Amino acid sequence: MFMPDATPIEILLVEDSEPDILLTEEAFAAAGVTNRLHITRDGVEALAFLRRDDVYAGAPRPDVILLDINMPRMNGLEVLAELKRDPQLMTIPVIVLTTSEADEDILRSYQAHAASYVVKPIDFEHFYQAIQAFGRYMLSIVRLPPPTS
Repeated sequence: MFMPDATPIEILLVEDSEPDILLTEEAFAAAGVTNRLHITRDGVEALAFLRRDDVYAGAPRPDVILLDINMPRMNGLEVLAELKRDPQLMTIPVIVLTTSEADEDILRSYQAHAASYVVKPIDFEHFYQAIQAFGRYMLSIVRLPPPTS
């Protein structure tokens, strides 16, 4: 499915729903996406991971962020706005991966410079297909920006 010489990437999943986390992990495994998947459960934790605060001091810089919108403490749109204001983090592609189909959420995500907006399919087969397409796209087609210093 993927190009054999594709460079592995670091993926940060920002998701508060345990069933959605498990579904994402299963879909990545089933689709053959073997890259490192890091998980944070809300926006505050995601920013700590990205800024390597406290327990995340050795965290790798993700090549791409999969970001849910509806989360406690700090929602995905707030995280996205914060990321795009930070010169060290602004070049990381952010894919909003959410159940929201609200036009306002879609518009606000793109206004905040999301790379893509994907509505989570409800059933595993469609979700698997979405992850498989994501894997092909990110691992064999896209050129990611280098980290900023």
